[in-house]
Amino acid sequence: MADPRIALARVTKTYGAHQALADVSLEIAAGEFVALVGASGSGKTTLLKTINGLIVPDSGEVRIEGEAVAALAPHLLRRRIGYVFQEVGLFPHLTVAENITITPKLLGWDKPRRAARAAELLELVALPQEMGLRFPAALSGGQQQRIGVARALAAEPHIVLMDEPFGALDPLTRDGLGDDYRALHERLNLSTVMVTHDMTEALLLADRIVVVADGRLIADGTPQALAASTDPEVAALLAAPRRQAERLRARLGEIA
Repeated sequence: MADPRIALARVTKTYGAHQALADVSLEIAAGEFVALVGASGSGKTTLLKTINGLIVPDSGEVRIEGEAVAALAPHLLRRRIGYVFQEVGLFPHLTVAENITITPKLLGWDKPRRAARAAELLELVALPQEMGLRFPAALSGGQQQRIGVARALAAEPHIVLMDEPFGALDPLTRDGLGDDYRALHERLNLSTVMVTHDMTEALLLADRIVVVADGRLIADGTPQALAASTDPEVAALLAAPRRQAERLRARLGEIA
């Protein structure tokens, strides 16, 4: 691998008697889309949040773009990394355009530059320009999540972290937005790390899937490599999408 954009080296994090991360090492290159999967409480979100400094590990080192996260001012670090999460968290008293450009404003971008960036991002996430003047309450859930993606990309980061970003959406909207984000990821040569409980989503969107169990990485590979794994925990994660695929094939056969 070329110099990674994200590198975790022997990262450990403990909460009382619970070890959330245990000696975790992981590298993610420019252009890679990595999904973190595993049971609830396995350590996925803790791992994600060590990358942007929201969680400070007890030991080990996290580096982004060659710089140690521990050496960077937290607010400056987080402005270099896009973050998309399930709740979106748009400010209701700000317009869509103002929500999108919060980070550029904090970085000192002037008003014309912010307006141009908001317009560019609305086009990028396939929303009409007039939506920039609306308030979040006037948007559907899918539109709000698109604005969340636009906001994460506003300061032109190379890294985007996603924590269950599409989990609250209906299946059709979720599928479409996932495909659209994947296209953006490729177009902008991002490094994306996504936490998801949906193994089908991970298989369809990610280049690599990292399986987390009890704070450890127990598998790391392409969807094809994981499909061939004999590890029982990996097999259990793949069982549900396989059952669904088999049932769907049978049902469509009956209909045909």
